[in-house]
Amino acid sequence: MLDAAIAEIEAHVHAAGWDRPATLFALVRAARFAADDPETARRLGVDEQDGDALTPIEQEELPEGPLDEVLAGIAWPESVAGCAVSQEIVILPPSAEAGLSDDEIAQRAAEHPERREARLVVGVLREGESMVLLRMRATEGETDDLLTGPDLAPNLVAALLATLR
Repeated sequence: MLDAAIAEIEAHVHAAGWDRPATLFALVRAARFAADDPETARRLGVDEQDGDALTPIEQEELPEGPLDEVLAGIAWPESVAGCAVSQEIVILPPSAEAGLSDDEIAQRAAEHPERREARLVVGVLREGESMVLLRMRATEGETDDLLTGPDLAPNLVAALLATLR
């Protein structure tokens, strides 16, 4: 179920285009959402019979600042089964990172000729399950590449899990 919610979030964010700020989502079980807010659930087509399916709910715009610091100030109520975040990143090939500190990599990444832009969508559940979807932004004449896996962004997974405790 988490993978379906993450795919839904990525499709939603992708439809808005690139060059977007980080976006946070609450993940609520459909049955709970329908019981807690039946009018909104009805408008969105969410039904109690959907049971454990996860409903992503986009949150207000995140405040300015490093994402890890922003996430450190967030705590979710028990009604939230999990959360997800979408964030655009720059990826460098390993050869470009060799011998550089994290600060140097961050400073040089935006101008590096071999950089690739990407969007991460990372989701976690209270039980510890995680899912990551990475969309590599297409370069000229190519299409976007999609990669998935639970180990693509371990630090972001840990930061999101901390918001649920």
